[in-house]
Amino acid sequence: MKLAFSTLGVPGLPIPDVVRLAATHGYHGVELRAHPEEPVHPGLHLPQRADVAAEFKAAGIEILGLAGYARVAAPGDDEPVLQEIRDLLELARDLGAPFIRVFPGGGTDQSPEEADATAARRLGTAAEYAADLGVRILLETHDSHRTGADAMRVLGLVGHRQVGALWDVMHTWLGGEQPTSTFPALSPYLGYVQVKDIASADDTTPLPLGAGVLPLTECVELLSREGWDGWLCWEYEKRWYETAAPLPDLLGPGREHLARLLNESA
Repeated sequence: MKLAFSTLGVPGLPIPDVVRLAATHGYHGVELRAHPEEPVHPGLHLPQRADVAAEFKAAGIEILGLAGYARVAAPGDDEPVLQEIRDLLELARDLGAPFIRVFPGGGTDQSPEEADATAARRLGTAAEYAADLGVRILLETHDSHRTGADAMRVLGLVGHRQVGALWDVMHTWLGGEQPTSTFPALSPYLGYVQVKDIASADDTTPLPLGAGVLPLTECVELLSREGWDGWLCWEYEKRWYETAAPLPDLLGPGREHLARLLNESA
């Protein structure tokens, strides 16, 4: 498995500094938060996109994916959501990133069936465009579709190879789902896995990997046992928790912790 971290943990950090952090601490790739607050977002012009891609390529660091904020199950018209996805897909193509992340984002006034159908319809439409660009859309286990079982309902309806799953281990755990249930549900669709750690269900302030309660050891053992060889991406949610310790100081120990889990599960 290859290791990455998300720029959600280093809000607003310039791309050269992000690349240096990855190279210095032995990460193979980076997940870029695609948001106007950040250096990388769909508003970048082509020369700027080329500069970002060149920075990563020169250092031998991969851009794992773009963490976007399109909500595919949200109530409302399809076109604004589809345009947001298209913009992300084009940015990913220009940067050489294989994945984009979308959220479910179902509304509280929808039935689960309506939310599933809305998400599947939009993802099915976007899948054709994604196929043309060579980028895969990943639905994250999050909010209205927190577990693997929730995400599988949508992905089964879509049935397109360009639409897959992003397993956020915190959200499936908060949804009461064990890794031994999540992986079988998501394995036909799995793009990559977001790892993190927290103190409890009531305190989701990010912690160093291994310092909290999330079943990281079990997840890595399961993935190794099943022969899965994709990416583990540390999503440290510093942007939402200002009091959390700075991520740069934790990146080295975090990589060592993941490497130890991988070695022990081999």
